[in-house]
Amino acid sequence: MVSTFIDYNLITRDMKTSLQRTAQQTLIARETEYYKENIGNVTSIDDFLDDYRLYSYAMKAHGLEDMTYAKAFMRKVMESDLSDDNSYANLLTDERYRNFATAFNFSQSTEVVQSDAQEDALIGLYTQSLTNRGDAVKEDSRYFNAVMDTVTNVDQLWGNSKLKDYVLTAFGFDPRYVSYEHFKGVVTSDVLDPNSYVNTADASYKQSLRDKIEAVKSISTPEDLANPKSAPSKLIAQYNAVIANAPDYKPLAAAFNFQNDGTLAPGDKAMSDIQKALANEAYVFMQPRLSPAAAQVNKAFYDSAIQNVTKVSDITGNSRLFAYIRIAYGLPASMLTTTMENILTSDLSNPNSYANTQGGKEYGAIYKELAAAFNFQTDGTLAAGVKAQTAAQTKLTDAYWMDRYDDADEAADAALIKSYQTLIGVVADVDDLLSDKKIMTLALTAVGLEREGDTARKLKKVLTSDLTDPNSYVYTLKDKRYVELAKAFNFKPDGTLGVPMLAQAESEILNTAKSYVIEKSRFGTDEDKKKATAESKYYSGEVEKIKTLDSLLSNRRLVDFVLVASGLDPEKVTTDYLRQMFESDFSDPSSPINTNPNTTIYKELVSSYNFDKDGNLARPEISIQTKRGLLETEDLYLNQSLEEQKGEDNAGVRLALYFRRQASGIGSAYDLLADSALLQVIRTAFSIPEAMASADVDVQYAYINRVMKIEDLHDPEKLDKLLIRFTALYDVENNVDVSGAQLILSGGGGGGISADALFTLSQLRLGGR
Repeated sequence: MVSTFIDYNLITRDMKTSLQRTAQQTLIARETEYYKENIGNVTSIDDFLDDYRLYSYAMKAHGLEDMTYAKAFMRKVMESDLSDDNSYANLLTDERYRNFATAFNFSQSTEVVQSDAQEDALIGLYTQSLTNRGDAVKEDSRYFNAVMDTVTNVDQLWGNSKLKDYVLTAFGFDPRYVSYEHFKGVVTSDVLDPNSYVNTADASYKQSLRDKIEAVKSISTPEDLANPKSAPSKLIAQYNAVIANAPDYKPLAAAFNFQNDGTLAPGDKAMSDIQKALANEAYVFMQPRLSPAAAQVNKAFYDSAIQNVTKVSDITGNSRLFAYIRIAYGLPASMLTTTMENILTSDLSNPNSYANTQGGKEYGAIYKELAAAFNFQTDGTLAAGVKAQTAAQTKLTDAYWMDRYDDADEAADAALIKSYQTLIGVVADVDDLLSDKKIMTLALTAVGLEREGDTARKLKKVLTSDLTDPNSYVYTLKDKRYVELAKAFNFKPDGTLGVPMLAQAESEILNTAKSYVIEKSRFGTDEDKKKATAESKYYSGEVEKIKTLDSLLSNRRLVDFVLVASGLDPEKVTTDYLRQMFESDFSDPSSPINTNPNTTIYKELVSSYNFDKDGNLARPEISIQTKRGLLETEDLYLNQSLEEQKGEDNAGVRLALYFRRQASGIGSAYDLLADSALLQVIRTAFSIPEAMASADVDVQYAYINRVMKIEDLHDPEKLDKLLIRFTALYDVENNVDVSGAQLILSGGGGGGISADALFTLSQLRLGGR
C-alpha cells in the first residue's frame, strides 16, 4: 500500500494543482462541461430530476451519491423554504441536505412589486422631497430676484425657462400651455390702456363665449331655456362658468415694466423691487403645500394686520387672519366664524361664558387659551387705548403658528404613506399600480414627476423598461427621474411582477447571513449568537439597498460581515484587496483571484454578488443555480472525485482529504461522533481504543474534548499537524514502511512530524522502543 503520509503530503502541498489535474481527466472534464452547459437550461425540479447526468453530478458533489435513487425525498429537500426554520431541509439533522438546497434556486426568488428596501427607499425619497421643497422655493426665489435684474427685454425673459416658469407659476398659469406670442402680448401691455393686448384679448375671449351663448339661445325653444335641466340650458350654464372663471392676465401684465416693443425704457428695470416681492409671495403661495418661506410670509402679514384690528369682525371677516389664528391654536378646519367670535368675546372671569363652557375635553382648554390671547370686550370691540393683542400675545400666537402651520400637511403625508404601504401589497401588475391614485401620487412626488402630467401609457412604458438594456425606453427619455421611478418597482416587460434587482439573490443573502451566525457563534455563548443574529438582520436589510460595488465596499461593517461569513479574517483583508478580488477576471489564470491561495473561497464570495464589470448591479441570468452555487458544486465535485480516486489506493488518504475539507464546518465533538469518517480520523490520530465506540455518547463526547480542542480544527496550522499525525499513525496501523528517501522525495518532514519521529513511529509496529 502506498504511504498515507507521503501521498497525502504530495496532494495537499499544492491542492490547487491536484484539483486541476483531476479536472483535466477525460470523464470528469466531460461531466463537468455537460453540467455547466446544461444547468442553465433547467427551469423546474422536474427538469432537474429527469436529467440524470445533472442530478447525479450535483448529488455526488454534495456527498449524497448514495441517495441519488431517492428522488421523492430529494424533491422535498429542494422544495424547502430555507428561510423557514421548520421547513423540511432545515429540520433534517444532516447539513448536507440543507447545503444542497442552498446551492440551488428551486424555491425561486419572490416576485414582488417592491422589496422592503425599495419601499423604504421610495418613501424616504417622498419624505425628503417634501423637506427639500422649502429649500427649493427659497432657491428659486433667490435665483429669480438676482437674474431678473439683468433682463433687458421680453425675449431674454422668455429664453430663460427658469425665470419664465417661475413668473407664470407665481401668477397661476401652467408654463406648458402659454405661447410666446401670448406671453409677450401680456407682459408688454399697459393694464390702464383699454386697447392694450391684455385688455382686448380678455374682452375678445369673453365676447366669443357670449356670442356662443346667444347662438344657443337663438336655436332653442323658450321651454328649453326655461328648463335648467335641458341641454341648451346646461350648455349656457357651462359657457357662463367659463366666463366667470376666465384667467385674469392683468396681474401678470402689471408685474412688468416692458414697453410695447418688449424693451425697457432707459433707467427702468424689468421688475421693481416691489413687483419682485409680490411675485415672490405669489410664487410661495402657489406651491402645493405651505413651505417655511410661506409660513414666514403669513407671519409677517399677521404681525402687521393684527395691529390694525379694532373689532372681532376684522378677524372673522378676513379669511387669512381667521385661518392663521385657527391653525395656530390647533383648531379644526370645520370651525365656524361664529364659534371664533364667541370665543374671542368671552369673559373668562365669567364661569358661564362661551370659552368656559364649550369645547369639551378636546378643545375646552384651547378655547380658554385662545380667549386669553386677545383683548376684545364682550361686544366684540376694544376698550380705548387697547390693542387686539399685546406684543407678548402676538409673539405667542406666532410661535404656535410656526409650530403648527404644516400639521395638516404632515397628517396628510402620514395618511398617504400608510395607505401606500397597505395598497402596494395588493398590486398584481403594472395596470393595478397605475390605476391607484394614492400610490402614483406618492411615487411620482418621490422622484419629482408629480407636475409632468404624463399619460398612463408613457408611465407604463417606463415601468416595464429593462433597466439592464441601455436602449430600453426609459433611457431614451434622457431624464434620470424616470429611471429612478423604474428602479423603484419590479415589473417585467409584459407588466407582471418580477424579481427585484439585488446585489445578492434572496437565497444568497440567506446563505451569507446564516454562515455568519454559524461562524460567530460556533464556539461562543448564547449572547454571541444573539449578537450575530442581530448583525445578520442588519446585513440582510442593508444589502438590499446596495446598488454598486463601491457602495458595498464603502461600508466596512458589511465588508467584515461578508468576510466572516466566508471564513476569512477581516483583520487580514483590506478593502482594497477585496476590491481586487471583485475586479479580477476569472478566466485569466494570472489574475489576483486565481493566484490567491484561497481562490475557491474568494471566487464563491465574489460570485455570490450580482455586479457587472463596472461595479453596477446586473440582473442575473434566470437559472435554478446562482453563480456561486455553480462554482461551489463544481469545486465539491472535483474534491469528491479526487478523494474517491485516492481512496481506491489508500482509504487513509481519502479520510484525511475528507477531514480536511469538512473541518471548517465542525463545531463540536458531536459533529465528529455523527460522522463515522471524521471520527475514524480522530480515533486514529489520538489512538482512542476501539472499545470506546461502544461507550455512551456523552462519555465519548467528553473523551474527545479531553484529548483535543475542537477550535484547533479551525486553525490551518493545527489542522495540518493533526492530519500529518493521522496519516503517520494510519501508516503504522496498516504496516506501511516509510523510508527516509521517500520522505525526502515527497518533501515530508517539515509539516510538524520529523523524519526521526516517523521512523520511531514505524518502529512501534515492530515492537521497538
